[in-house]
Amino acid sequence: MRILLTNDDGIRAPGLAAMHDALSGLPSADRRAAPEILTIAPLTVQSATGHGVTFKEPIMVRDEPVREGVMGIAVDGRPADCVKLAISSLWPERFGKGSRPDLLISGMNAGANCGINVIYSGTVAAAIESAFLGVPAVAVSLHIGPGKPRFDIAARRAAAVISGLIAGGLPAPHECLSINIPVTQEDGPMPPVRVCPMNTHGLVDSYERRVSPAGEVYYWASGHGLDFHQTEPGSDVDALLARFITVTPLMYDLTQHGAMERWRRRLG
Repeated sequence: MRILLTNDDGIRAPGLAAMHDALSGLPSADRRAAPEILTIAPLTVQSATGHGVTFKEPIMVRDEPVREGVMGIAVDGRPADCVKLAISSLWPERFGKGSRPDLLISGMNAGANCGINVIYSGTVAAAIESAFLGVPAVAVSLHIGPGKPRFDIAARRAAAVISGLIAGGLPAPHECLSINIPVTQEDGPMPPVRVCPMNTHGLVDSYERRVSPAGEVYYWASGHGLDFHQTEPGSDVDALLARFITVTPLMYDLTQHGAMERWRRRLG
């Protein structure tokens, strides 16, 4: 099994290195061999860049260390750029014309990506772009608490969940799954796993009004990333705050299929 590893925190992020280490011990779907991992990630932090892509300027690439002894490819672009470039060009250049990854893993992100945050998340955008292009994908995010996060432990837990997900075979080519790991600051029993829908209530936005030394007014975002107007029972936000590992299947088709006939009738 060959895995494409990416993120939105940048190629030097500790969560990416921890995920690489954890995935190195992941058995293949057929249980015959450890996976081959190629990391292609943003050169710089691209948090909350959503699904933006680059069109009107060149996308520079260069080799960069992911961790000691492991090199990856840094892309001076956004997470979706990394995936589009990887699948169309960088991967076949490395493994041969027509080749593709078996699975994409995006993360581990420093911060939860649950609820409506999946719309803004570069981590999730990378996974959805992969699924859209026909390579099954898993986004992995860690809820950050007040203490120092243990990315190594959280990544091993994420890898255990991924192992369970692929035990019966890889996801279908256009499938995307989002995993959120609860706050992890010490080792201990594996938290329970819950498959649940995303919370669809909006964030409580907050901005601090400031004035620059030149007298110009500006605003600094000061909201809390997990402060929602409402949290539905049984949703990913509800489960994550109850310290469950959450797994949420996502899709990129934004069509409101139930409304199609109503608008057809409206237009005659």
